[in-house]
Amino acid sequence: RQKRVKIVLNFHKIFQVVHICSGYSHLIVTGYSTALIVEFLHFANLSHGPDWNLWRATFGPWATCLTPVLYIFLSSQTHIPHVVIVNALFLLMPLNSPLMVCVYCLCRYDYKEMLHNSTFCLVPRGRRLGSFRFLEALQAACVPVMLSNGWELPFSEIIDWNTAAVIGDERLLLQIPTTVRSIHQDKILSLRQQTQFLWEAYFSSVEKIVLTTLEIIQDRVLEHGSRSSMMWNSHPGGLFALPQYSGYLGDFPFYYATLGIKPYPKFTAVIHAVSPLVSQSQPILKLLVAVAKSQYCSQIIVLWNCDKPLPAKHRWPATSVPVIVIEGENKVMSSRFLPYETIVTDAVLSLDEDTVLSTTEVDFAFTVWQSFPERIVGYPARSHFWDSNKERWGYTSKWTNDYSMVLTGAAIYHRYYHYLYTNYLPTSLKSMVDQLANCEDILMNFLVSAVTKLPPIKVTQKKQYKETMMGQSSRASRWADPDHFAQRQTCMNKFASWFGAMPLVHSQMRLDPVLFKDQVSILRKKYRDIERL
Repeated sequence: RQKRVKIVLNFHKIFQVVHICSGYSHLIVTGYSTALIVEFLHFANLSHGPDWNLWRATFGPWATCLTPVLYIFLSSQTHIPHVVIVNALFLLMPLNSPLMVCVYCLCRYDYKEMLHNSTFCLVPRGRRLGSFRFLEALQAACVPVMLSNGWELPFSEIIDWNTAAVIGDERLLLQIPTTVRSIHQDKILSLRQQTQFLWEAYFSSVEKIVLTTLEIIQDRVLEHGSRSSMMWNSHPGGLFALPQYSGYLGDFPFYYATLGIKPYPKFTAVIHAVSPLVSQSQPILKLLVAVAKSQYCSQIIVLWNCDKPLPAKHRWPATSVPVIVIEGENKVMSSRFLPYETIVTDAVLSLDEDTVLSTTEVDFAFTVWQSFPERIVGYPARSHFWDSNKERWGYTSKWTNDYSMVLTGAAIYHRYYHYLYTNYLPTSLKSMVDQLANCEDILMNFLVSAVTKLPPIKVTQKKQYKETMMGQSSRASRWADPDHFAQRQTCMNKFASWFGAMPLVHSQMRLDPVLFKDQVSILRKKYRDIERL
């Protein structure tokens, strides 16, 4: 055993060792580099005679090729520790057999670092037609150059691989350099962006691979309601674009720019009511009047989640738009995000009963949303952070220079997210929200950020908004209740665990009206009332 030594060889020493060992040694090659090693040996003018055996170790037994002589071990698998190789050979060799393992690495640099720094990655066939290097390239945003004739690429039934890979011919290898050099930089950027989209949407976890497979099978069975190619090959992907919602791409918030259309220029206000109507001076009635005056308001839905009976019709103020009162299903928090058929507009203005907004603020928020229909646009902002001491995600309501959530107590978003919240999210998360009567706004922010990979948008509001909210009697106890805050911390970590990562994205952008606070005449300002509040 004292004679058993491991020697790590550099590239320039391999010729010398091979010639020294020539005639009485065995060469064991691991990994997927057999063809390269054979070419190397041919270049070195070495023959494979009866005394020189070239073995490719895969999953077969090692004992069939190992005899008590001197061995050279060549490997391109830089991630395999040398001690693992040596120990494996020790177990298979006879006890008194001398062994010298010469581990040769084909790569002098870190493999993952080179992969991420590369623009194009060659993907030749492996043991079979396919190769795991294909997924490695996708993950690293390296454009795969396919060199495996006859290989059916994964999910090629629904994925257009010409938008994310270069399909080469392994019989024409010498043409590959010319081919990739002829690709324009704009096209390269598009290819790399598509590799990231496809990896994240369909290949980044076993769960997504399985779900994609099941959805493809469902589209085959229910062909009349199957997804279009655009749904599969453009953001956010087929797993988030549910064909049961609609077969028309214009009904989704993600395809307006591609189709060259705009969302419907009206919104439906949904006011979540949890307190009984006992006075004509309650905030919900003032809110209803202010929202109804908006030029963009199509209708107002009051979701009655109060334990008390519905108020009589004459208790509600007269407005210029229809006011529809719906009794909440099971009186739970998640019912505010049900896909009600009475919501006929693309935009939904979600409001808590004690929200204090002016008509001007509502108009401005909707105008901003029309430019960002796939995002949540609104007023009260919150943020998340990583607590390194507790090793968990934290939630904060402090006014800081960034945010990652816009609460649905005063926010506008696309109605499709109601359908996605109800049909995509698991029952366990919605049940948690209903049991706590809390965190439904956080869960909606998690969902939208997971779909869009973008932060919400905060718009200008009156300075006293927070203080006004704190002063409302119906919600004061919730804002000040320490259990309420602790529950939201718990929700954050539960949601992040289900999504597999933290989907929330921080932002430091706030959108103000043009001329906001500028030293010009107030008459020249379109949203002048915001400054007066």
